[in-house]
Amino acid sequence: MKHYAGLAVFSSAVGHALDGLDLMIPGFAMSGIMASFNIDKTTASTLTTITLAGAFLGGLVFGRMADKYGRIRVLTYSVVFFGVFTLFSAFAPNFFLMALFRFLAGVGIGAEFGIGMAIAAEASSPENRAKATSGVGLGFQVGVLLASLLSAPILTAFGWRGLFAIGIVPAIVAIFIRVFVPEPPLYLKHRQTAKEHGSIRQLFSTPERVRFSIAIIILCTVQNCGYFGIMTWLPSYLNTELNLSLTSTGIWTAVTVLGMMLGISVFGFLADHLGRRPAFWIFQIGAAIMVVIYSQLKDPTALLVGGFFMGMFANGMIGGYGALISELFPTELRATAQTALYNTGRFIGGGLGPVVIAAIATGHGFGFALAAVASIYIIAFITMFFIPEKKGIALE
Repeated sequence: MKHYAGLAVFSSAVGHALDGLDLMIPGFAMSGIMASFNIDKTTASTLTTITLAGAFLGGLVFGRMADKYGRIRVLTYSVVFFGVFTLFSAFAPNFFLMALFRFLAGVGIGAEFGIGMAIAAEASSPENRAKATSGVGLGFQVGVLLASLLSAPILTAFGWRGLFAIGIVPAIVAIFIRVFVPEPPLYLKHRQTAKEHGSIRQLFSTPERVRFSIAIIILCTVQNCGYFGIMTWLPSYLNTELNLSLTSTGIWTAVTVLGMMLGISVFGFLADHLGRRPAFWIFQIGAAIMVVIYSQLKDPTALLVGGFFMGMFANGMIGGYGALISELFPTELRATAQTALYNTGRFIGGGLGPVVIAAIATGHGFGFALAAVASIYIIAFITMFFIPEKKGIALE
């Protein structure tokens, strides 16, 4: 099981890395997309919303399929699906088809987080569950880091379309996942005995589940509002308002992502040792403080250091949702809960975040818009009171 747990977490992290790579590409390609299709900043920012709308639909569809037909099988299909349509985005002749391809890529992306987290949670021991799901969360940041480091040379050599052409890579990775990783034993055991597999209705079938589902949606909305709002416009802000070069922008973004990776690792350790609630509260307070501090920085070195710690707290919690959701819902419903609830929050928060920040920044500047983000972490802090502490329990 130790060998399988490592393989399961690694394969899930790789799938989630491709998710992160794909979702961050539009942020680095934004200027080129606006110039090619003659659209303004607000219209261009809707590409993120459109992609996350597809992820919302994909989460509803692929989650139930994963509960019924298998985690690994459906994860493989979804990786191929979003890889193909990311590649198609590179050849979009107009904004309408670009939006359509991004929506369809999003449908495939909707499966990556939830199914990967379900696999990691079911493969790991109770005392290491948060560390395992945080490992999957680290995969996403590896993808984001690759996007930030590769964007400048690819844009220089091939233009913004070259960023989307790498969409063929996920299809190759999917073959590796399908061949070398079997289904989690816990899932196989429950599939033989469960009478019903994955239903959205079951997420709200009892008062307790209604409370859990709503609380998780709020937490995921806050998480993604802050993350996508910041990361979608951070390269543009550093480049246009603070006059940093395109290469420097990539470096500053990469440092912020490295902070996120450290935060995810620390969060997994704290959640397994102190408990889910204390870990979330520490990071929610830290995120609120750091986004306010970062919004006031102008000096390049200070931005470098501040970005590291802002990233650490603002996105360190991402792996915790996998453990949290896995412990609140049974195996026959786990992938459905992971994909449906997380992608609902990602659609609401991730869709609104970039648009709202763009609108606020237009009138008051990005610094003011960033500082306003701090208020949402207070909402998340309060929401954690409605979720029970289940550190170290065996999964149902």
